[in-house]
Amino acid sequence: MESPAVLITGIGLLSLACQWLAWRLRVPAILPLLVTGILVGPVSGLLDPDALLGDLLFPLVSLAVAVILFEGSLTLNLGELRGHGHTVRRLVTWGALITAVVSALAAHWLLDLPWGMASVLGALLVVTGPTVVLPLLKTLRARESLSRILRWEGILIDPVGAIGAVLVYEFVALGSAGNAFAHTLALFALTLAIGFGLGGAGGYLWGCVLRHHWLPRQLHSFGTLMVMLVLFTLSNQLFHESGLLTVTVMGAWLANMKRVPTEPIIEFKETLTILLISGLFILLAARLRLDQLALLGWPAWAYLAVLMLVARPLAVAACTLGSGLDLKEKALVAWISPRGIVAAAVASLFALKLEAEGVEGAEMLVPVTFLVIIATVVIQSLLSRPLARALGVMTPPPSGFLILGANPVARAIGLALKQAELPVRLADTDREALEEARMAGLPVYYGKPHSEHAETHLELTGLGHFLPLSPYREANDLAALHFAAQFEPGRVFRLEARRDDQAERQRPQDLAELPRLFGEKTSWADLASRIARGAEVRVARLHEDHDFVAYRRDHDDRLLALFCLDAKGHVRVASNRSELDPQPGETVICLIDPTSPAF
Repeated sequence: MESPAVLITGIGLLSLACQWLAWRLRVPAILPLLVTGILVGPVSGLLDPDALLGDLLFPLVSLAVAVILFEGSLTLNLGELRGHGHTVRRLVTWGALITAVVSALAAHWLLDLPWGMASVLGALLVVTGPTVVLPLLKTLRARESLSRILRWEGILIDPVGAIGAVLVYEFVALGSAGNAFAHTLALFALTLAIGFGLGGAGGYLWGCVLRHHWLPRQLHSFGTLMVMLVLFTLSNQLFHESGLLTVTVMGAWLANMKRVPTEPIIEFKETLTILLISGLFILLAARLRLDQLALLGWPAWAYLAVLMLVARPLAVAACTLGSGLDLKEKALVAWISPRGIVAAAVASLFALKLEAEGVEGAEMLVPVTFLVIIATVVIQSLLSRPLARALGVMTPPPSGFLILGANPVARAIGLALKQAELPVRLADTDREALEEARMAGLPVYYGKPHSEHAETHLELTGLGHFLPLSPYREANDLAALHFAAQFEPGRVFRLEARRDDQAERQRPQDLAELPRLFGEKTSWADLASRIARGAEVRVARLHEDHDFVAYRRDHDDRLLALFCLDAKGHVRVASNRSELDPQPGETVICLIDPTSPAF
């Protein structure tokens, strides 16, 4: 047997390889992680998590799931739940309930599970989650209304579904001890009181600490993690297994408490969550046994079919009544419901606990959940785009612009693009600059557009170009490399902060291959100095009797053409590899600088 250090290092390397593979293939990371875990565990026998970690396995999995649920609940902004239409609210409430009920009935009749275990499995499998939905939406290119519904359902159902699953588990676990029904209800009420009471009180008190900066800012993230783990442990000591509910309530409280700076906490959890999720799912999948996989016969596949073809369509049909969606749009929404990280993590933890207590049917939780995750991710990733094309609900390639920066240059260009009726969104970490952009009527995002938080919360619907208009070269380069792997070739640009031939020669090859925004001679410093002196970005429609030559002559050749928009809405961006050559009938966006020599 290999030493524990070698095995743990190997898990880390496999985790990195799986994350890289997911990035290259543009698939949810959970898919290669689970497949790798199965290969190194039950298939090859190279990894035995129980032998590796022994008695530490359960506490580690329990703490990791607590962190994952806390992170998910930090995104549960009730204002967002209220602000995204009746359809989304119905899907994450009544839709989740319908899915859970149908799933539980199918689990009892098809998988022959006791009602308690069937209810736990049904509650677990209502959660889709942004980590599996958002990668699918990026390649789907569905209509904007559909993308918004699916995106926000995936974001909001993560914590809502987690709370529901924990509550169902608590009730079933209490009842499995052989207590009378009335006694079980009393214990369940005690669990709710501790979970909501301790979680709410802890969230409020810690929110006050963060709001008033009673702790140095650099300790906010670490302090939040430790307080969360302390409350998790304390809650479990007060009453058996009430900790998951406590940390979920704490996260939701912090997310909805006014003037609490949660952004640094969310950024900190990104690396931690990647580490936990990657290692956790390889370990959990490796714990599967061949005899458990052998249980996945035709009843398990029939159960999967019920989830995809009965439960989801029924929930969508009920939740989209009066929504204005036509039958084809409803069909696409009904098809897309891949299961993700929360379902896998919580199922594994519940299985560990219930198996230890000897609950009948607990051994089916993990294999069935993993089957549903892998099958829904693979099948829906492969078939969603052809289905959307066949239904006629796909949109043309997005023409809008994501702009890094909310400085005067970015705002001037963003306003001109908006005037030309092109979708635009500005991303920055400067709150004052973003506030000015928002006051000017520009959509904004606070944060780094290439962060994991942005993967979930940055709205990219309708945006297909990336413009790096930040004064910071490193920020421009990192974001450009990130979106070069997401947007179509030729739609992601690079821009120097200033003219620097040596710096240009030292750029990574992948970055050097991107087109240079607005031409070789244009840098951010050039644009900023011209805007500061009074230069303006203007939009003009060209005509046969007043073409671009005449327009340039009107301004004494003191203009730089930036964008050109044809009559069909196709936009061209000036770069060192593309001459705009504006034609009559097209719209041109130019930087006009009457105080400078000709460009």
